[in-house]
Amino acid sequence: MSRKRRRLWIVVLAGLGLGTATALTLTAFQDNLVFFLAPSEIAGKNPGPERAFRLGGLVEAGSLVKDTTADGRPEARFRVTDGPATVPVTYVGVLPDLFREGQGVVTLGKLGPDGQFRASEVLARHDETYMPPEVAAALKRTGHWDPKNGAPPPAASWNTMEPAPARQGS
Repeated sequence: MSRKRRRLWIVVLAGLGLGTATALTLTAFQDNLVFFLAPSEIAGKNPGPERAFRLGGLVEAGSLVKDTTADGRPEARFRVTDGPATVPVTYVGVLPDLFREGQGVVTLGKLGPDGQFRASEVLARHDETYMPPEVAAALKRTGHWDPKNGAPPPAASWNTMEPAPARQGS
């Protein structure tokens, strides 16, 4: 085998190895991506029960029910809303100290075939002025908040809000 032919084979094998490594890395990365959805987006996107995603919005006032599982672990059932839509959530574990009804929350988990979101993690807001960026974006998308009009509406009103009226000149 000539020197040129040997070099060609080395370059081809190196390219094949690099392509395989890139494909495996991208496949592993795709499996670990976690998307954010607001309750009103779930119906349109219809994520499968095998797909983990973040659900964000407001803990609907009056929806929190705390209980214990058969094995004695704390369980919480509540609803997350972004105004137009609501999703029931079940979480087994200790809720964060800042978790409250009427406040922003981001949960990580999977949507069951029964429409119940089973959270594996619950993240609550930091203080009364903090809003998770995903929740703020969802409120803007659904027309419930326009930052040009001032601060976001009080969290306690989210489940009863009408979309913000369109501004002229926008």
